[in-house]
Amino acid sequence: MRNPLSDKVMAIKPSGIRKFFDIVSEMKDAISLGVGEPDFDTPWPIREEAIYSLEKGRTFYTSNSGLKELKEEICRYLKRKYELEYSPANEVFVTVGGSEAIDLAIRAMINPGEEILIPQPCYVSYLPCTQLADGVPVFINLKEENEFRLTPAELEAAITDKTKILVLPFPNNPTGAVMTRSDLEKIAKIIIEKDIFVISDEIYSELTYTGERHVSIAELPGMKERTITINGFSKGFAMTGWRLGYACGPELIIKQMLKIHQFAIMCAPTTSQYAAVIALRECDDAVAKMMKAYDQRRRYVVDRFRGMGMDCFEPYGAFYVFPSIKKFGMTSDEFATKLLETKKVAVVPGTAFGDCGEGFLRISYAYSLENLKTALDRIEEFVKEL
Repeated sequence: MRNPLSDKVMAIKPSGIRKFFDIVSEMKDAISLGVGEPDFDTPWPIREEAIYSLEKGRTFYTSNSGLKELKEEICRYLKRKYELEYSPANEVFVTVGGSEAIDLAIRAMINPGEEILIPQPCYVSYLPCTQLADGVPVFINLKEENEFRLTPAELEAAITDKTKILVLPFPNNPTGAVMTRSDLEKIAKIIIEKDIFVISDEIYSELTYTGERHVSIAELPGMKERTITINGFSKGFAMTGWRLGYACGPELIIKQMLKIHQFAIMCAPTTSQYAAVIALRECDDAVAKMMKAYDQRRRYVVDRFRGMGMDCFEPYGAFYVFPSIKKFGMTSDEFATKLLETKKVAVVPGTAFGDCGEGFLRISYAYSLENLKTALDRIEEFVKEL
């Protein structure tokens, strides 16, 4: 029988995150610090609105681009939070999570052979989405000494005549790194000069701990017209299972992204869309409360790793730390595997997020302090034994 599978799809590696998640799900008394999912329940006003929408029979398709009311609320929210102004009619649409928006942006913008700059370590979807669109991934290896921020020199060195898109994944998964306004201003000059576009993945924008608000590169002069801003509800609003995100940008690009969405998806879940209106309109206090708890956990986890004698730069975004294990003479995969087998704690090897993640681990602190303490006690025992 002829091979029924696509060579392109077969060549894509499975997610390195899921390997340890699958093992720990079968292991008694194991603790996982590997999944990037809030441990909080979705705030009650959001759930209540979803229940109400079902009671009222609001179970039909919305327009392909999403509920008008939700798109208007997204635009008000972005203006209120980040000084970003978009037209709800033609510059924003609602997606099935931020991941769909990433895929659509790449497919709508890239031609075969054009290059996409991907700073690493980074979220696992950018590479396969580039490969599926027949784009050429070009990795920029971010450095711990720069707090895993993208520097102008690194960006300039990676640009070629074939470069079309820069993925900007900040606040960053897995490192927790952020880019300040000053950082963004420096790279924006290069982006404009070289005439490239940006896919700015801002799904963790609500979770920043610098004391200053998150800054989007689309705010900067000359950048809105060349940036697709991607965000959603999974992380900040604890709505991972609701599968809802959105993309904002120039009408020219959004129109083509929406075309793919029309044929592949139709529309995002209706119940989730009604609930998201309330999330944006009424849940600032609930988000702030969750962020305060994450910040407490963040400081606790960083202090514990440093107390073990492990190098760990301080992350100022998302809900991950990225400690170094280079001093132990083991690969990230070996360390994570042995830790799971001997102490029943699951973490993610840094290499799941790119080759330059070798020598690091991703630890999620989206767990209760009680679970974090137990897990870190076991990790400390492991480190002492090493």
